[in-house]
Amino acid sequence: MLSLINWLSQVGSITHVNLRTIVERKGSAIAAAVGIAGVVAVLVGVLSIAEGFRQVMRATGADDVALVLRSGADGEMSSGLAREDTRVIADGPGLARDENGALASPELFVIINLPKRSTGTDANVPMRGVGPAAYAVRGNFKLVEGRRFEPGRNEVIAGVGAAHEFTGLEVGQTIRLGTYEWKVVGVFSAGGGAAESELWTDAAVLQPAYHRGDTFQTVYAKLSSPAKFPEFKDALTSDPRLNVKVVRQTDFFAEQSTVIVAFIRGLGVFIALLMALGALFGALNTMYGAVSARVREIATLRALGFGASAVIVSVLLESLVIALAGGAVGGTLAYVIFDGFRAATINWQTFSQIAFAFRVTPHLLFSAIIWAAVIGLLGGLFPAIRAARLPVAQALRET
Repeated sequence: MLSLINWLSQVGSITHVNLRTIVERKGSAIAAAVGIAGVVAVLVGVLSIAEGFRQVMRATGADDVALVLRSGADGEMSSGLAREDTRVIADGPGLARDENGALASPELFVIINLPKRSTGTDANVPMRGVGPAAYAVRGNFKLVEGRRFEPGRNEVIAGVGAAHEFTGLEVGQTIRLGTYEWKVVGVFSAGGGAAESELWTDAAVLQPAYHRGDTFQTVYAKLSSPAKFPEFKDALTSDPRLNVKVVRQTDFFAEQSTVIVAFIRGLGVFIALLMALGALFGALNTMYGAVSARVREIATLRALGFGASAVIVSVLLESLVIALAGGAVGGTLAYVIFDGFRAATINWQTFSQIAFAFRVTPHLLFSAIIWAAVIGLLGGLFPAIRAARLPVAQALRET
């Protein structure tokens, strides 16, 4: 016990001296901290894109909403349902109901082109044809400006994300899509979900405009409770009149986000690794310089009875302090710059734009600080070993 206390006292004493002399080496120390700050800022910035996209998809899902698509379809674009199919689906067991009947919304999904505000270039934007039940099925629909579209008219309402990212979606504006003109009559929010990147209109108007006949692609169905999903699914998939698959909305959108989130995370880690190598060399240079400047001092301490392990740990702690300082600066910059920043990216499942906000979460910041700590410890390891292994007599003769 006494030996441990004595060892800790040695570590504390040497570390105290090391930290006090950082001011004398502030140039190299700041360079190492800045390199690590850059790694942290880039890592957090890139990964906040994935977190923001994943949050949009998570916010879109609800356990009490089911999606019905054609069997074998991997998304709404590849699905197709006849009107008779949608009627059979609306009669399924376990559906929630209101005064107008079952809360089942047959919907049509098409891709249109609109210019982005940031670049002026055209981008794919999802446009959805819905019926009256769509508002109640979503549950989180909220009109923030204007009014809802009137059935039977060429009117659209835009999600807040789409209105922010694309031109021509202000209330009162008219957009031309093919040979048709559509008036923007409202802007809506949807709890931060993917619907905020869409334009909505009457499905009965959208069908002839895009030559879809009397067909739909998906039915969004609100269940009376999440526990009704197995009953609803089994009834529809076993009905000989239908050839459909039924999934929970949460599962459907979680799967849609898998590919792009994995790609962005992989890209972010790859970039951070490349930058981390540079920061690691910076930390090595700083700590080798620190050790070289204090060779005689370290040798004197060892001659007075300070152990080699105490020297190693003290040098590592000095390197860790510099790294954590850089990590804290990088994390703070990433939070200030990226958190809440709105952008749009391609959803590879639908090949259309989806608007989202970057999210710098506590988990991301914690992970980035761990990266900084690892870089600092690796950067200080070899200089620390060199300081501890240098023969005392030789070190005392160095000037």
